[in-house]
Amino acid sequence: MTPCSPQYSAFRLRRPSNQHNFRVHRLINRKRKTAKEPKGAEIGGAKVEMEIKNLKLYMENQSIIEENKKLRRKALLLVQENQALFSQLQQKQLSPNK
Repeated sequence: MTPCSPQYSAFRLRRPSNQHNFRVHRLINRKRKTAKEPKGAEIGGAKVEMEIKNLKLYMENQSIIEENKKLRRKALLLVQENQALFSQLQQKQLSPNK
């Protein structure tokens, strides 16, 4: 797969989902609302804060997993290219020199 091929272009143009970003914004808004509430609601605020931290870590983990998948695909393509080049080299060495 070369950089000009349609498969490579589709591979590079793929974008991650915005679903996680929406959830983060919703939790941030909830945190702002609880910050305006009286002191008795601090326990709920801590829970929301932990949810936000958890979701941010989850999102970071998902992006790392996605990047890992991309790198694995690239590595597979490089292995295939390496095998093809090695095969060509062997054919040239076996053919009679002219």
